[in-house]
Amino acid sequence: MTTTSDKQISVLIVDDHPMVREGMRSMLQLPEINVIGEASSGMDALKLTQKLKPDIVLMDIRMPDMDGIEALQAIKKAQLHSQVIMVTTYQNTAYLLRALAAGASGFVLKDISRQKLLETIKSVAAGISRVDRTFLQRVLQDLSAPNTEPSSTISDLVEPLTPREMDVLRLLVEGLTNQAIAYALGIKVGTVKGYVQTILEKLNATDRTQAAVKALRMGLVD
Repeated sequence: MTTTSDKQISVLIVDDHPMVREGMRSMLQLPEINVIGEASSGMDALKLTQKLKPDIVLMDIRMPDMDGIEALQAIKKAQLHSQVIMVTTYQNTAYLLRALAAGASGFVLKDISRQKLLETIKSVAAGISRVDRTFLQRVLQDLSAPNTEPSSTISDLVEPLTPREMDVLRLLVEGLTNQAIAYALGIKVGTVKGYVQTILEKLNATDRTQAAVKALRMGLVD
């Protein structure tokens, strides 16, 4: 991907509503962004991602033929290098968790400002995942609501996290990849993988997303 400051970030816009696509294209008429294509369905998104190889795919969720999350899964299965940011109107907990589990690098709502959208695109292009923070907080509240899994506390940890594990956890919650965490901490990627595995075990989490959610709910990180 081209992410350096003197290179444009190529973007594919995917939404089944022409007015939304036009609006997003207008928002992204910026020197650092190059909108290289548009698609109106998940199937078209997959085909154009294979053909155009954009740095970023801005993907709607609810679409005909193949929805955005299915298209995301297909893009990841095809081992395409484009990063996918889900863009939706719906503040739906299931959508967020499904998207992150499928490999989305970002998740934003359609009322996002131009500046926030640009910041999200730049962050994701640089390897840093971004999720709408207000929505994430609401999701965490939903997960803590009655009739769901009881809230966890720090005392529920299998074993306390070491200072270095806490460093890794903070960056993991911010959405950084193992490579980005390794760079930030000045350690090897393999070492980061080891820390992440230990963190999952100590938090009794099955994946990075669940670990991030538990860490926030426990108050381990802000």
